[in-house]
Amino acid sequence: MTAKTVIDVWVADLTFPGYMDRLHRLGAEFEKAHPEYEINIEGRDFRLLSQQIAEAADAGRPPAVAEYYFAVTQAARDSRTREGKPLFTSVQKAIAGRTEILGEPVVLDDLIPSVREYYSVDGDLASMPAVVTAMLIYGNKTALDKAGITSLPTTWAEIEAACEAVAALEGGPSHGVTWANHGLFFQQALAVQGGELADNANGRASRATRLDLSSEAMLTWAEWWRELHRKGHYLYTGKIPDWEGNIKAFADQDVAIRVTSSNDLNYMAMAAENAGFEMSVGRFPQRDGVSYGGNIIAGTSLWLADGLDEVTQDGALAFMQFLNNPRNAADRHVASSFVPVTRSSYRLLEDEGWFEANPYHSLASAQLGSYDEGQGEGVPPCRGALFGDFAGAQDVMTRAMDDVLSRDDLPAERFAEATAEAQALLDAYEKDRVDNGVRRPESLRVEYFRDAEAYTGAQLEDAVKGASKE
Repeated sequence: MTAKTVIDVWVADLTFPGYMDRLHRLGAEFEKAHPEYEINIEGRDFRLLSQQIAEAADAGRPPAVAEYYFAVTQAARDSRTREGKPLFTSVQKAIAGRTEILGEPVVLDDLIPSVREYYSVDGDLASMPAVVTAMLIYGNKTALDKAGITSLPTTWAEIEAACEAVAALEGGPSHGVTWANHGLFFQQALAVQGGELADNANGRASRATRLDLSSEAMLTWAEWWRELHRKGHYLYTGKIPDWEGNIKAFADQDVAIRVTSSNDLNYMAMAAENAGFEMSVGRFPQRDGVSYGGNIIAGTSLWLADGLDEVTQDGALAFMQFLNNPRNAADRHVASSFVPVTRSSYRLLEDEGWFEANPYHSLASAQLGSYDEGQGEGVPPCRGALFGDFAGAQDVMTRAMDDVLSRDDLPAERFAEATAEAQALLDAYEKDRVDNGVRRPESLRVEYFRDAEAYTGAQLEDAVKGASKE
């Protein structure tokens, strides 16, 4: 009997109930269709996954397929084997123009353009998108209606007006709005203003060499956020980022509006249902007087190890296509409210009546661009920043904002300090890359969570289960 070819796949265990079970089922389905392969899926602690991949590479045993968060894309591109060769190869180059691999249709041309663009450099798709999310605004429609706010805010000024109306509501929520103190919100706030974190077109035209955390766009956002907090409208739990406390505030009706990821859609709906109020959902609001600049994406992608033999590489590539075939990508959206990553998966859900029955689920997709000609909101895709030690820069932003909110530091002064801190991290990363190659685990420094506490599906579910009807 011929031995099976083993494909090691390391993914981030996002801890959402049933998340890993579903991936293992898909692995088994692929094996049934391709009995010559064994798919070995390992769910790793998502806070440590990047470091564990680096350690495996340093030991000469990297997985064939490795999952990285969007924010560590540059570090994944820079990663090297112990021999100093690139750890990963381009998915697009490995596919080499084929339309199917082992009978699995190639999905590259079916990917949402904005998502494909994020993981591409000079038109070359480096990795296969897996989990995709966008930013949304959620409202307690019941409370907002009572306050005379009949539609969700679409601008920052409208958020403040809604907060003032909620504050005047007798027996209403104690605060108007909340969101987590996390790097995603800084990135999105810059995106809608057309701002950037790094030079050289956000690290897209060439390697980023300078960071700016005190740009006009960043300070406008931080100062507006500070004023909302000083006026008692914005609820700050005092923790970084405190996703659990943040969603609990919405579930307990302590706030009327929450801004967060489309990833939370199912949990937010659960919170509203448990507490007995109606929920509304909309696009991330824009800065007044500034054209809507675009929307960042968050999530993960799958990277293909370089140097694999042809049989192993084709098996890994075929499995990537299988994960994103229309049925599987559509089911991933239904189960976890992740954005459907391909046009075909979106159309499948549309044909099955999913969006008609669950209209809020189409909003994140509309923000990220067209699935068919004439669809989408016409908002240009925002190419997120690419630079080393992105996680460290996010920590610098959130610590600076914590000082602004908790100690009332002036944003201009505190974020000028933050720029120097973040620049020092980038400079250290680039020096180590040049001197040693991004290889050694102790130098990789790409953990998605360092200062921040974990963000787990189990925590979110527990937070909304306690919501009570009032």
